[in-house]
Amino acid sequence: MRRLMLLRHAKTETDAPSGRDQDRRLDERGHQDAAMTGDFLASHPPVPDLVLVSTAVRAQQTWELALAAMQDRVAAPQVESVPELYAAEPMQILHQIRLAAAFDPKRLLVVGHNPGLHELSLALIGQGDAEARQELMRNMPTSGLAIFDFDTEDWGDVSFARGHLLAFVTPKLLKQGSVD
Repeated sequence: MRRLMLLRHAKTETDAPSGRDQDRRLDERGHQDAAMTGDFLASHPPVPDLVLVSTAVRAQQTWELALAAMQDRVAAPQVESVPELYAAEPMQILHQIRLAAAFDPKRLLVVGHNPGLHELSLALIGQGDAEARQELMRNMPTSGLAIFDFDTEDWGDVSFARGHLLAFVTPKLLKQGSVD
């Protein structure tokens, strides 16, 4: 069994001082939401063994804040910064997931961007929680976290329509207490 978690970066400023999209930083809400996501992950083991993070500033900050919220509660996972995750399409993200086989994690977290993460999440669903699926079909907002299990021991076998959607978590749902 392999667990895949797909996390969209947290809420950001509209424009970076540099003018480059990759340099956009988290805003105050983004800081809070990323920490809330980290708290959720620590409170709902198993946690990731490996984290692949886009090199965009907002993705890096999202992971750093989530990890800080998890600190002293769980073992720190291995982290790899992956430039190819920035502005990646679903197949490019899936390719990076399959490459994770070299590290052989049981649980993998990918921190990236829309629209690629949202489109990939929808494409991976084969079965799973109906309410989570409905919520995910609407949107994958900032700090949205989709959690899948795949009945395989090989990341190379992860493919479209084979995932079991366990949960879809957003800051809004966490604040409402809609996710346990």
